Amino acid sequence: MTRTTKPLTNTEVKQAKPKDKVYTLSDGDGLQLRIKPNGTKSWLFDYRRPYTKKRTCLSFGAFPELSLAQARGKRKEARELLAKDIDPKEHREEVNRLNETALNNTLEHIATKWLEVKKAKVSADHATDTWRSLELHIFPNLGKVPIHKVTAVKAIEIINPIAAKGSLETVKRLCQRLNEIMIYAVNTGLVNSNPLAGIGKAYQSPIKQHLPTLKPEQLPTLLTTLSFASIKITTRCVIEWQLHTMVRPSEAAGARWNEIDFENNVWDIQAERMKSKKPHSVPLSTHALSLLEIMKPISSRSDYIFPSNSNIKKHTNASTANMALKRMGFENQLVAHGLRSLASTILNEEGFDPDVIEAALAHIGKNEVRNAYNRAIYLERRKPMMQWWSDHIEQAATGNISLTGRKALKLITSA
Repeated sequence: MTRTTKPLTNTEVKQAKPKDKVYTLSDGDGLQLRIKPNGTKSWLFDYRRPYTKKRTCLSFGAFPELSLAQARGKRKEARELLAKDIDPKEHREEVNRLNETALNNTLEHIATKWLEVKKAKVSADHATDTWRSLELHIFPNLGKVPIHKVTAVKAIEIINPIAAKGSLETVKRLCQRLNEIMIYAVNTGLVNSNPLAGIGKAYQSPIKQHLPTLKPEQLPTLLTTLSFASIKITTRCVIEWQLHTMVRPSEAAGARWNEIDFENNVWDIQAERMKSKKPHSVPLSTHALSLLEIMKPISSRSDYIFPSNSNIKKHTNASTANMALKRMGFENQLVAHGLRSLASTILNEEGFDPDVIEAALAHIGKNEVRNAYNRAIYLERRKPMMQWWSDHIEQAATGNISLTGRKALKLITSA
């Protein structure tokens, strides 16, 4: 007859006394209580491994932290695994490994890896802005949460106060960035699905607003105000540089001396500094070259044409022009990026080829072959257009208002 093991009772487990040597009490079906000479009691599961049939033991935990009933529950789970030819010990090790990986893979940690990939597609300033928005709004509450525990409910709880303030553009960007992070986690096998896929639809869409800019007839007003503004010469120069070259604020602020080809009068901006991640060349008018002459005595010891006031090893902040325009009274009327729109409007009104204007603004379409053609062919056609634009600016400046005019240069030289 098969020997039947009598199940243990709670009393037997509690009253089991230590002996000189380790001994065990069996509860049946592989569950044992091991008692050591020092009095510690622990639950073991004795079984044969699938396939190899070698006998081994799996520890369930110590008594009384793990009761008799709880130990029996673990035995039941282990036997269910064995019925599927799954080794309970290997199963536990795999679960522990996955849990450890998940705990280490916090939202902030995964966001760091995601941003490294994203940096190849966006400008450095955009990447910095993206990270700051996450640091400000998301990481304080969700940053240390394991990626697999990030839920729509948790994300919405954090975003709701921002939406309540009416910052719908911020809400839109946060939802987009969180979704991109979660999609990255799905694509790298960290989670099975994206639980944040629909959170953007929980909020109103922001009303699209064009960046404020001036009307063409207001250009003289801008230049007059700029001439009398109490701002540093570097700030004034970077504003005029952006106006003459039609580049973005970050591209203007980060201009380097080694990007200037003085032999051909061209400014070559590397791909990593451009929003499109494509290199961009700007034909320099005589007026733009005059701005460089003004900056030489100021920044010749710096790598940057427009260095920071506090550290010449760094360039002036991309928001410097915006802040100056705001202090000059153009708040809600003009931002630095709006100078590009102003140039585009005037050049289009004057009948210049729209494709040439778009090339000057470094706007690209989806046709890569056509984009490459435009960059190569339109550079020559942009040279007279850029010179016309600078001449137009000087005419609007009425004499000594623009830094690039002769009278202005006299003033700078005599100062």
